[in-house]
Amino acid sequence: MGSSAAEARAVPQQQTEPLAAGSSAAAARAVPEQETERPTDGPSAAEAQTVPQERVEPELIEPADAAPEPEAEAPAEPPKPGGRWWRGFTGSLAAGLTVLAIGVLAVAVIDLNTGAPGPGAVLLIGHPVAAILALLAQRVADRRDGAPAAGAGLAVVLFTVSALTLFWLT
Repeated sequence: MGSSAAEARAVPQQQTEPLAAGSSAAAARAVPEQETERPTDGPSAAEAQTVPQERVEPELIEPADAAPEPEAEAPAEPPKPGGRWWRGFTGSLAAGLTVLAIGVLAVAVIDLNTGAPGPGAVLLIGHPVAAILALLAQRVADRRDGAPAAGAGLAVVLFTVSALTLFWLT
């Protein structure tokens, strides 16, 4: 019962023939293809008409037990622009110390491969340690305000100055 209805609605399939050995693709394109007919139950998409709908405004739905929220208060004073300069300066010092530590490690690897005398163990350990401490202090300076940020920025300056003094001026 279901198979006879499916056979009645079946779309005829195109038949293809293999190309002969000497025929070209242009000759194959010249053969007209059979068109398949598809039943249409209603107007096509191009012929369909749309009906304008009226706009509905969204509603605000609040739980019955919710109390009205108090208005957020504005901060007492805006942040000072001087802190931004200080954070940029200490961030530059921490980044410079990190680049210097990477450079010292790269020179040590090159010297190890060429057999040349390189930086000593104190420089190879001290520079990365100072760079890591400066980066951690800079992270605190970037994420805090007030005295903790100023103290962390001062720590970055001290780590940088101590690394340069101990490892380069002695």
